[in-house]
Amino acid sequence: MREQGGRILALDVGERRIGVAITDPTGATAQPLQTVVRTGQDGGLTRLVAMIRRYDVKEVVVGLPTRTGGEEGPEARRVRAFARRLRSLTGVPVVFVDERYSTREAERILLAADLSRGRRRKVLDHVAAAIVLDTYLARRRVGAGQGEAP
Repeated sequence: MREQGGRILALDVGERRIGVAITDPTGATAQPLQTVVRTGQDGGLTRLVAMIRRYDVKEVVVGLPTRTGGEEGPEARRVRAFARRLRSLTGVPVVFVDERYSTREAERILLAADLSRGRRRKVLDHVAAAIVLDTYLARRRVGAGQGEAP
């Protein structure tokens, strides 16, 4: 279990880009942050480690690309390996959240906002990360409410 307070960083890890979202300092609300282009040998890990330190992140939520039926394929295995490397570099706990449909939902939101195709392409990944983070925060709030006396 994570300690109370502190920021949570969420990642939508793709082959070419990583969408990044973050909570406010209390860990209550999610905002899209940026998209990291995966270049170099570390595939963006150095930039993510710097963000984790800069924002004093206490937990990382990683969107896990599962198939429609819920099973994991090669993409999920690559994301898990990436997350293990990030955790070993930072010591920050990593939690996985099913990211099915997060990119589709981000596209729907951006289309409704009437953004141009070019602008949508620039923000899609970190908006998808914010959706993953929102999902995690909502589930955590529901879980925290279970078992409490009325």
